[in-house]
Amino acid sequence: MYPLKIALVLTGLAIAGTATASVDRTPGPGGVYRLKPGIYVQKGVACGSAPNAAIREYDGRGISTPHTRACRARILSKRGNRYTVSQSCIDAGAGPAPRFTERQTVAVADALTFSIATRGAATAYRYCPMYMLHAGIRPAAR
Repeated sequence: MYPLKIALVLTGLAIAGTATASVDRTPGPGGVYRLKPGIYVQKGVACGSAPNAAIREYDGRGISTPHTRACRARILSKRGNRYTVSQSCIDAGAGPAPRFTERQTVAVADALTFSIATRGAATAYRYCPMYMLHAGIRPAAR
């Protein structure tokens, strides 16, 4: 009976070690939209092969694209999980560029999914953990 207990303990340690290796240590939901900060990819597109057009980044202050940065959303109105905002961004992924402002409607389904409409129909996005992203995106995810 004693060897069985040791085997069970060792098996339990192996399982626990595997589980802790995959624990998400990134910040929890918060900021303007109560979303988890990080990279979001358009629903229906694989995290590991998403083109720039399908990628958004939430930093707690706004939702940027690969071609914008330092986005800041100001809430104009909120109804349940639906926000109407005025978002201001620098119009370049890097280097000097002008800031532009646009009105958006953001609907937050939960801490890991949202949809956004600027002009026309809304597009839905889902959170992608860093390990699922292709190497070219990983350095951008903080």
